[in-house]
Amino acid sequence: MKNTFSKSIYLLLVILIFFIAKLLAQVTQPAPPETFLTTYYLQRTSLFKSLPVTKNETIFLGNSITDGSEWSQLFNDVHCVNQGISGDITAGVIHRLNLVTDRKPPKVFLLIGTNDLAHGIAVDSALKNILLIVDYIHQQSPLTKLFVQSILPVNPIYKKFSTHTDKTKQINLLNTKLKELSGENRYTYIDLYSFFADRDGLMNPKLTNDGLHLLGDGYALWKHIIFPFVYGLTARPSLIPKPQQIKWDNGFFPLYKCHSILVNNNTLQNESNQLQQFLQSVTGKAIIVNNSSEESPSIELRISKVNSPLVASEAYRLKVTPEKILIEANTSHGIFNGIQTLIQLARDKEMIDACEITDWPAFAWRGYMIDVGRNYMPMDLLKQQIEIMGRYKLNVFHFHSTEDIAWRFGIKAYPQLTSASTMLRNAGEYYTSKNIQELIQYCKERHITFVPEIDMPGHSAAFKRAMGTDMQSESGITILKHILNEICKTYDVPYIHIGADEVKITNEKFIPEITQHIESFGKKVIGWQPGGNFTNNTIRQLWMDDNAHLSKNKQTQFIDSRHLYLNHMDPLESTVTIFNREIGDVPEGNSEILGATLCTWNDRRASEAIDILRMNPVYPGMLTFSERCWRGGGRQEWISNVNDGDAESFKEFEHRLLDQKKLFFKGIPFPYVRQTQMQWRLYGPYNNNGNLSKKFEPELSNNTEQWKFYKEETGGTIVLRHWWYPLIKAAVDSPKENSTIYAYTKIWSDEPALKNFWIGFYDPSRSTATDTPPENGWDYKQSKVWVNGQPVAPPDWEHAGQKGDSEVPLVDEGYSYREPTKILLKKGWNDVLLKCPVGTFKGRDWQNPVKWMFTFVPLDGE
Repeated sequence: MKNTFSKSIYLLLVILIFFIAKLLAQVTQPAPPETFLTTYYLQRTSLFKSLPVTKNETIFLGNSITDGSEWSQLFNDVHCVNQGISGDITAGVIHRLNLVTDRKPPKVFLLIGTNDLAHGIAVDSALKNILLIVDYIHQQSPLTKLFVQSILPVNPIYKKFSTHTDKTKQINLLNTKLKELSGENRYTYIDLYSFFADRDGLMNPKLTNDGLHLLGDGYALWKHIIFPFVYGLTARPSLIPKPQQIKWDNGFFPLYKCHSILVNNNTLQNESNQLQQFLQSVTGKAIIVNNSSEESPSIELRISKVNSPLVASEAYRLKVTPEKILIEANTSHGIFNGIQTLIQLARDKEMIDACEITDWPAFAWRGYMIDVGRNYMPMDLLKQQIEIMGRYKLNVFHFHSTEDIAWRFGIKAYPQLTSASTMLRNAGEYYTSKNIQELIQYCKERHITFVPEIDMPGHSAAFKRAMGTDMQSESGITILKHILNEICKTYDVPYIHIGADEVKITNEKFIPEITQHIESFGKKVIGWQPGGNFTNNTIRQLWMDDNAHLSKNKQTQFIDSRHLYLNHMDPLESTVTIFNREIGDVPEGNSEILGATLCTWNDRRASEAIDILRMNPVYPGMLTFSERCWRGGGRQEWISNVNDGDAESFKEFEHRLLDQKKLFFKGIPFPYVRQTQMQWRLYGPYNNNGNLSKKFEPELSNNTEQWKFYKEETGGTIVLRHWWYPLIKAAVDSPKENSTIYAYTKIWSDEPALKNFWIGFYDPSRSTATDTPPENGWDYKQSKVWVNGQPVAPPDWEHAGQKGDSEVPLVDEGYSYREPTKILLKKGWNDVLLKCPVGTFKGRDWQNPVKWMFTFVPLDGE
């Protein structure tokens, strides 16, 4: 009784100090009476003081309910820190808040108040103390994001903690006020109560054994609810590609309780094994696969009729209830696709939101191509790309394996083809028959078709060095037929890609004869368009916009790869342009337009294979491409910037894309950051008369009203004029040479801080032999950056002013793979001004096309 009285007096003291602090606009911590500090409280706070401060902590702050969890184990994250103290009240949290704020944690999750109400403290008094906690954290650690969780329901059913479990009315009142005040007090309110309460508004008896504290199932539910807040994710799981039809229901499937997979068809062994491996990795428990008995909760894979308007062989239906998950499909491929969606739904590895999904692809052909002829890529990186392809429902792996630089497809009949002496890069590195069989099998397990490309008769200098003859000669054709005999007989692949682009055809019989030879093995032939003199049966892969797919020849099929070369795209531009693309100029696939293939051609020598994934937007582009190919739609017009497309849809997609990056690409190159928050005002164009250093109003006056306003744009990269203008739309509608554009925006900072930025004015293609920017310059156009009126120095280029050379690897020329630019921001709004002059649009030579553009975007703590 005496202790309760002391706590009440202390709470009144705290409230008095709260009002005084509000008047003085300064929050202070009151000193508690000695009787208030329990032995356990002192033990815990002593422990907190002794622990080292680590970066990126997420602190869970509260009483016994918080104290009762093993947060770091629950989230499998050492950054999750438990600062709960059993028996604590709001005043106790206030007293020890410095132990929280001194650590400057990025996030704090607060749940407090139950014990206050049990001690007879009024709702308004507890509320004022919680708001004092909020104000103190904001004051002492302004960058900390604060999440105030609702007080959990209670239940008197167990006849324990009677002074706690009779406070349902007060709990509801306090929660209502916490929710109402969240906006003006700058915290995020999280409703736990609704998820833990039964129909009567009491704690669900299945989640507790005393009416107040939680059982393991309760903590699993708690984790599931707050998981997106802990990791900055969308409320619902972000799915890529987004299903054609999805309906969210109430309830959750407890993944951690699942012990069995029910399978109704023996053809699903591959899929059931993959699901079994995933579940075992998640739960750490043995998962049984059977076809007779069914346990609850369980997952069932079932071959049955699923209606879909397109590509029925890949359609699936997925239903999640609290008791069961059912994946149905017409084929094993559809089941595989459903499993990939299920894995994304299981983002917290604890529970899955109840839902119903019916899904199918808009295009049957959804491919990805990697050029391993110019730069050898080891098997582990190839498998990584295939694995991620399967995860996002791409189904064709195009293996470009022969080039002028090297022939890397092992042929037993002609080992000289892969001799080190014939290779100009990565000498001696090639793929043996065993390697290729391994890749084919790896693809098959993920329902991906392996398409080998033997480029002929162009891009064949390595062949000529090895064999001493031209491919189009009679002897060359004979050798090629022997090579194709070996490939067609050895490998179970339905297609052979023969390239046939960028070459002068000197033998008109070459392509028809080679095509007939391949078709004699029951294989289909693919070639690049524009390219050789193909037969009607040859599938044309479009790489240039020559409108061949618009011809009236209905016999010919097409694959779209126009403006889908990642090696030519800036990282931030790539997602925008691919997201808005209409594949093959049709909203969905048909008998002529099969689909598309996304390509990575790293023509320039790479210092190491991983650089191809670092310097090209491979995975951001792949996921965006997956979305577009699966869902269909898009725009026929090719664009560069966010505002020229469906800006709202892209913003929603960007959230999903970044969720995927956080959850599934840790330690894997993923050159993309949030950009839709960047709002720019463009001024100009001003005529610089060829004087790129000429100054105009934005440099001469701070009065923006005097500046020549042009338009607003959104994005981290703004393309002013694309180097393929007018084929691709950019920000300046009718660009003229000798022009200067200025771009202006403001960036907020909660406190003075050194922040990282991507900044660039020319992100070089990884295919051309582009010159390195000059010393002390951002580029050759005299572009400039100012933040708060202070110039931002360009990078100290490793090869400043170096003439472009395809055999010299890129190092720091692109903004996404060099060290970020560090800028000291002041507290509050920071002014950003960019100057973007341009002279001629012709470029110094074809290796240095003029890119009139800029990139400026914060890295948001990455």
